Amino acid sequence: MTVAAERRVHQLLTELGIEIDPQLVELALTHRSWAYEHPPAPHNERLEFLGDSVLGLVVTEHLYRSYPDHAEGHLAKLRAAVVNTSALAARARELELGPLIRLGRGETLTGGADKDSILADTMEALIGAIYLSAGRAAAEAYVHRVIDAMVLEADKLGAGLEWKMSLHDLCSTLGLPSPTYVHEASGPDHDKRFEARAEIGGVLYPGAIGRSKKEAEQGAARLAYEALTEAEPGDGDGATASDAVPA
Repeated sequence: MTVAAERRVHQLLTELGIEIDPQLVELALTHRSWAYEHPPAPHNERLEFLGDSVLGLVVTEHLYRSYPDHAEGHLAKLRAAVVNTSALAARARELELGPLIRLGRGETLTGGADKDSILADTMEALIGAIYLSAGRAAAEAYVHRVIDAMVLEADKLGAGLEWKMSLHDLCSTLGLPSPTYVHEASGPDHDKRFEARAEIGGVLYPGAIGRSKKEAEQGAARLAYEALTEAEPGDGDGATASDAVPA
């Protein structure tokens, strides 16, 4: 890792008073594509595995203690809204982690430094590195700095907290079958876009496009949810917006 990159990472941690082993920082920022081109160099997947567990525990405990009046289902939606690839990748971009990740030539050429999956995995690996190097309290402090504002925003979203769960619950309330999703992919392998459409009881709802199937499904669930909730009161069979069509 370059001196400039190392300085940037430590700047992020100094604000929290966290001292971390430079070798663990370097490992956390090493993608497997770089390691495969420089055998027998290690990569960050084991740290990612650890960091994922630490992140999940810290966020779950925070939600449990901070929202004593929320039911389990709502807490689960809150956690899903912040502990997911898209949310973690967004925070990684804000922290400017992408340019610091060591990537192989192929990933570099295909924009790996801005891929949601790589950014989110690196965030988790860095949490794992902090946990090993500075202990649980330091890892918790870092997670809270990264996540807490996202939790506050997510708690204001209502049905938009987790559109797929909200759509599933709405279908159950309306006596409709559970939604399923159909997909189409387009674009080159390194920059694919996915379109998803929700299908409910033989009705196919408008499509949404995302950088991953999960992102597209969330958008499709939102469109279907909005179509169902905008239906006229007399449409007892779950009438839909005009652009929904039979599957």
